[in-house]
Amino acid sequence: MKKPIVGILMGSESDLPVMKAAADILKDMGVEYEMDICSAHRLPDITAKYAGSARQRGIEIIIAGAGMAAHLAGVVASHTTLPVIGVPLKSGALNGLDALYSTVQMPPGIPVATVAIDGAKNAAYLACSILSIKYPDIADRLALFREKTRQSLIAKSDELKQGSK
Repeated sequence: MKKPIVGILMGSESDLPVMKAAADILKDMGVEYEMDICSAHRLPDITAKYAGSARQRGIEIIIAGAGMAAHLAGVVASHTTLPVIGVPLKSGALNGLDALYSTVQMPPGIPVATVAIDGAKNAAYLACSILSIKYPDIADRLALFREKTRQSLIAKSDELKQGSK
């Protein structure tokens, strides 16, 4: 079995349905990944250990999703110099807006790339884009995916045009 190069973290098990979308994309792109629960508030020591050891274990990018206070991506980024992609999750009274704000507003020197609320798919595509710099096979699969998407939209457009005549 190949070693994972992407770590997918979530603050709790309830985040799994959204974060699984990132895993599905990475699987489709042939990118090895691992998933774990690492809470910034309830498991701070485990979260720090995960982030601090990720590079030595072969992880190259971390995708971290959490809702409400959503400090997971920031805490992870504070313990590693690897790229961290934050996924704010829709939850609580503010429907993810609080998670978005706390994920996107990081202090200078501790960056977190942030995607849309519940944007785990785009987090995986962004991870693939970053990895494509080093791995030509991932670049090829990403280009093929985009071309298939392009062709699908052209076909749908043609269908609409034919139906409106």
